[in-house]
Amino acid sequence: MEYHNPVLRQLSVDYLVTNPEGIYADVTYGGGGHSRAILEKLNGGRLIAFDQDTDAQTQLIEDERFTFVASNFKNLCRFLKYHQAYPVDGILADLGVSSHQFDTPERGFSYREDGILDMRMNTQSGKSAQDIVNQYDEKSLSDIFYRYGELPDGRILARRIIKAREEQPILTTGQLVEALRPSLLRGKENKSLSKIFQAIRIEVNQEMSVLEAFLTQTTEALKNGGRLVVISYHSLEDRMVKNFMRSGNLDGEVEKDFYGNPQTPFKLVTKKAVQPDMEEISANPRARSAKLRVAEKITPVNHGNNL
Repeated sequence: MEYHNPVLRQLSVDYLVTNPEGIYADVTYGGGGHSRAILEKLNGGRLIAFDQDTDAQTQLIEDERFTFVASNFKNLCRFLKYHQAYPVDGILADLGVSSHQFDTPERGFSYREDGILDMRMNTQSGKSAQDIVNQYDEKSLSDIFYRYGELPDGRILARRIIKAREEQPILTTGQLVEALRPSLLRGKENKSLSKIFQAIRIEVNQEMSVLEAFLTQTTEALKNGGRLVVISYHSLEDRMVKNFMRSGNLDGEVEKDFYGNPQTPFKLVTKKAVQPDMEEISANPRARSAKLRVAEKITPVNHGNNL
């Protein structure tokens, strides 16, 4: 089985690599699928890849143009500078969970198989899903389900968890599913569980704050004309990426100069999100929710200098 089957592999790389002699960053290395496609397009260039998951280090590419950084991409600028790869010509981020992580029951990312309730991208640090499920109070759990899973019945779900853990700790994905089952809508169990597991995973890995830290560094890390290519899988990620590419900030509000001219560090390359075609979705069901957005770093024009 392939370690990870990247979504929109060739299209995202085609958007990314505009200079074969340039320096590029793949900040979500996984099994190296995107990285290998990037290297195929380079001629004298360099690639810096990031991944905090130690499993990814079993899939490293042997190529003198390739450098691997065992770190979360929130540390983007620090490590690009350390490896004298700053600024770069393009940055690629394929957000979310890899096929390998989903398909490994002991990682605890999937509700479909019983395994240890973990969900950490970096298994050597931070709190696990067990900690959250067994230690958070009702309000905290409810807030997570509402904020990160967009589940209006978060309070009911939280109460189910607390009731179940009073009898015994919830240590596996199977135990969590059974605790929640009475509150799942008949015929929509999988959809609800997907959102519940997503919400817990986002909290475990602090994914939204990490994405925010990463995005705000890209304007500094990219050369003028450099490309930012991001693939997201749920509305929270996509909304943040869309706002940032549109305006250069997380609110999505485009700042204007004294003369009313927009001052944004990016030019949109894709006006709307690009989604996989039915052929790719059939081959890789994970692709169904994928959205690809691309922006190019520009220097805002100071129109006042022309007066």
